[in-house]
Amino acid sequence: MILDSINNTQRIESLHPLFKKAFDYIKATDFSQVENGKYEIDGAHLYAKVASIYGKEKKDAMIEIHKKYIDIQLPLLGVEKIGWKSGNELQQESTPYNEEEDIAFYIDRPTAFTKIYPGQFAIYFPEDGHAPGIGQGSIRKVIIKVQVD
Repeated sequence: MILDSINNTQRIESLHPLFKKAFDYIKATDFSQVENGKYEIDGAHLYAKVASIYGKEKKDAMIEIHKKYIDIQLPLLGVEKIGWKSGNELQQESTPYNEEEDIAFYIDRPTAFTKIYPGQFAIYFPEDGHAPGIGQGSIRKVIIKVQVD
């Protein structure tokens, strides 16, 4: 997991061949003019999902994992808290891995929580179990999905 400011991406862009393209898209897009939905950036290799959610309590947030994609998550409006637990420590699967949706859910509780403010981003790799959507009130966010290989 990585947490940083959207103004500080240069070093991180070298970690994956598609990260620079992802951050260029984020910086060039006025998300206040973008409807909720899915937006292709580089086909199935790189795409964005814009969503409006209502924040939930910690106890209601389930840990999820992805095997095919890395998540870059950015709140646009509101503050989002995301729980984290190392994927190799996850033991209590509640919904088995769905290859088509690239997601599995776990009953395990996060071992750490991170508050992410507009202007910041968090990156969750396949080895990062994460429980998004924790917060109060309305949260608008973008999730950039970066194909692992």
